[in-house]
Amino acid sequence: MDKIKKRKLDILVLSDVHLGTYGCHAKELLLYLKTVKPKTVILNGDIIDIWQFSKRYWPKSHMKVIKHLMHWMSKGVKIYYITGNHDELLRKFVGFKMGSLKIVNKVILELDNGKKAWFFHGDVFDVTMQHSKWLAKLGAVGYDTLIHINRLANFISEKIFKKGKLSLSKKIKNSVKSAVKFINSFEQTAADIGISNQYDYVVCGHIHQPEMRTIENEHGKIMYLNSGDWIENLTALEYIDSKWTIYRYDDNDMQQWIEHGKEEEELNDTQLFNNMMEEFNLMKQ
Repeated sequence: MDKIKKRKLDILVLSDVHLGTYGCHAKELLLYLKTVKPKTVILNGDIIDIWQFSKRYWPKSHMKVIKHLMHWMSKGVKIYYITGNHDELLRKFVGFKMGSLKIVNKVILELDNGKKAWFFHGDVFDVTMQHSKWLAKLGAVGYDTLIHINRLANFISEKIFKKGKLSLSKKIKNSVKSAVKFINSFEQTAADIGISNQYDYVVCGHIHQPEMRTIENEHGKIMYLNSGDWIENLTALEYIDSKWTIYRYDDNDMQQWIEHGKEEEELNDTQLFNNMMEEFNLMKQ
């Protein structure tokens, strides 16, 4: 089969992949990653599910996703790993750089059309909306400050009240009505903060709800975007030629890539690990 042409993207946004869990659709994600050639990649939280990580469950397909990302890094593709709640241990390493990869809590990019986009995961809204929604809406309060507040609230909940981490997003799954209310509040809160900071786009993850729409308040308007997830929706955000779109995985669209993949040599675990180490060494050069 002739080499299949990849789609060029200015920005690719992925979130809530949850590698290391049974619900992750790593095979489908890998197929999708092979179809695109991005200049910048935003990994918007919960890429590796450290909360539920188990050494007993780490399939080859999950390793291949990591390898593919490392291959992009070795090629100089700019990658921002934004921390989320399921990979919050990485917040200890915020500011860390390796090659073209940087670990951050948030990203602000000026796009080619002169507009500003604010990227963040959104898990801090779980606590602030449940207990002090007004705090989340204070434009003067930085996102990093909200993360510290979130940590403090979880520490008190776990260590003092022995109730575990606060996560409103888990509770709302028990009620459709509550879920709709929470999602609307989440989107409005993100938009309010974005508008107060005069951003043109606010890009989130966390709630596993792909979306792209304009939200207004009395101070202005902003385009709210959410990249969804690779557990239920299998979605991503793509930015090409000054335009955002939601990508939705479809097996039918991937058929030629599935056939192409069958022709590729299947590596064993040792070969796959050695290849990853080669990519790692390229990044250090």
